[in-house]
Amino acid sequence: MKIDLRLTDRNEAYIIKNLYPLYLYDLSGHYGNLPNRHGIYEDNDDFRTLSDQYEVQNIWWERPGILFPYLILVDKKPAGFILIATPPHCNKGIDYFIHEFFLLQSLRGQGIAERAANEVFEQFKGKWELFTNPSPKNIVGQKFWRKAISNYTRGTYIENYKETFDGFKLIFRFDNTGE
Repeated sequence: MKIDLRLTDRNEAYIIKNLYPLYLYDLSGHYGNLPNRHGIYEDNDDFRTLSDQYEVQNIWWERPGILFPYLILVDKKPAGFILIATPPHCNKGIDYFIHEFFLLQSLRGQGIAERAANEVFEQFKGKWELFTNPSPKNIVGQKFWRKAISNYTRGTYIENYKETFDGFKLIFRFDNTGE
């Protein structure tokens, strides 16, 4: 199995946009969300079609060098994505923030997600932060990040529970500048 991580541009934006509804559906299992009245997984009832949702996502391709939309490929096929933000789209004192991370369910548990995370960590040196849902419905996600970050940092990271701009979350932080 060949795993690649590729920074996308506007020409490939549609691939991540096609995967995004699957990601939101996946999250609904963790948060208990239902689609809006139009069948779109968004809080906003103004989103009537996936095309409406796509427009909001365009920011990821409008700010190169600040926002980094990565596609995860397995055997040259789209398998997930990692959206990395830098200031001003992160908390003060943070250089890199994992805004979204998704891998298709059929590929989980095979080390693909951890390899993709490690590859992106290696591309950017600095202070990292990511949030995940702290509820019991997301034990698998919490264990994944604990293991992946612990393996990558050799156990040198901070983990805490805190209120964020996105609600109460489990927060992971680490610094890979000395690696």
